[in-house]
Amino acid sequence: MIFNNEKAIYMQMADRLCDEIISGQYNDDERIPSVREYAVLLQVNTNTAMKAYDQLARDEIIYNKRGLGYFVKTGAKQKIMTDRRTEFMEQQLPQLFRNMRLLGIDIKDVTEAWERSEE
Repeated sequence: MIFNNEKAIYMQMADRLCDEIISGQYNDDERIPSVREYAVLLQVNTNTAMKAYDQLARDEIIYNKRGLGYFVKTGAKQKIMTDRRTEFMEQQLPQLFRNMRLLGIDIKDVTEAWERSEE
């Protein structure tokens, strides 16, 4: 995984695991890779991976079964999608609209680009 400097590595790892949950790679109550396995996979320190897992547990995306590992919490996919939609609508979309106004792009241009991207 290539990390960027704009966000803490553990948060980028948490985002990646959320992406994997959304895509269906991991389903409700399904075991996810151990902290050590995920650290090796992404070539990061185990402590960094543990921070990502701790954050996801605090966010109620995953839970720990003592002695068995971490599992996806029931309803995690929907929670992630709801949280991300809210963030998009409240933070990213206003910036997008501002840039569209500055650049003279109207919704018709966006619709056409959207339709082309589905081809």
